[in-house]
Amino acid sequence: MEKRRTIRVISLIFIMLMIIRAIEIVFIKTDQTWIGENILHKICCILLIWIALDMLRLHWSDLGFSKKGLFAGLKYGLALGISTFFLSYVAEFIVLFVMGKHASLRFYITNFSLTQSHTNGSSLLAVVVCVIGNIINVYAEEGLFRGLFCKIGIQYSQKTANKIQALLFGIWHITNVINPLLDGSMNIAMAAFMGIGYILLSGILAYEWGMCAALSGTLWIGASEHLFNNFISNSLHTVTETGADELMIIRITLSNILSLIFVLIISQKNIHSK
Repeated sequence: MEKRRTIRVISLIFIMLMIIRAIEIVFIKTDQTWIGENILHKICCILLIWIALDMLRLHWSDLGFSKKGLFAGLKYGLALGISTFFLSYVAEFIVLFVMGKHASLRFYITNFSLTQSHTNGSSLLAVVVCVIGNIINVYAEEGLFRGLFCKIGIQYSQKTANKIQALLFGIWHITNVINPLLDGSMNIAMAAFMGIGYILLSGILAYEWGMCAALSGTLWIGASEHLFNNFISNSLHTVTETGADELMIIRITLSNILSLIFVLIISQKNIHSK
């Protein structure tokens, strides 16, 4: 595939899915229902990947969803997620303590958002729906960004392909500020600030997961950490006498940065050991 055509294909697929994503977020608002997750555009994403794979005569395993390395990938991804979020929760508790607040952990299911949150409760059904929704989400996003886009974008180079998918993954998340902007709970300046924040935070993780895919040859490390991060953000909340998840931004930011640092250290050790 020519390099110009590569960019056109990636851009076309991304724009199509961004439009579908925006329509669901603004008009359908599946995340505000009992499902608690905007999964309709993720299902469209999976179908579109399937069509692209058929046209390219590839399989899901060619993107990195292979049986080889499955258990090792799940193990390392969980290790990254658990270690970084443990440190991040500790940091959040320390800051809250310094602020004179008494924090505790509570388990209940919400949609994940730095701007708007909707509680779905703590029933078994809510947990199961949350897990299934997150599996669909991870399957779609890892398959599209670290899978298909990196596979197509490797025409440039692995590093360039990883930078492209990380940027697009960041842009993918700025749609989260649309509803707060439309309902007036966020002004344009704040929306721009939060949008940049989403690009940076999501881009950091996307770049890290792309590195994990390059190091392991599969998508399982990133997919495992992605699933853990989403579920823990949906379910384990810090609660004080004045509210819940007031400093979630600290937890998310720190966990993302720590995760990237850990992977960078591991990748440097691998380079020096060769």
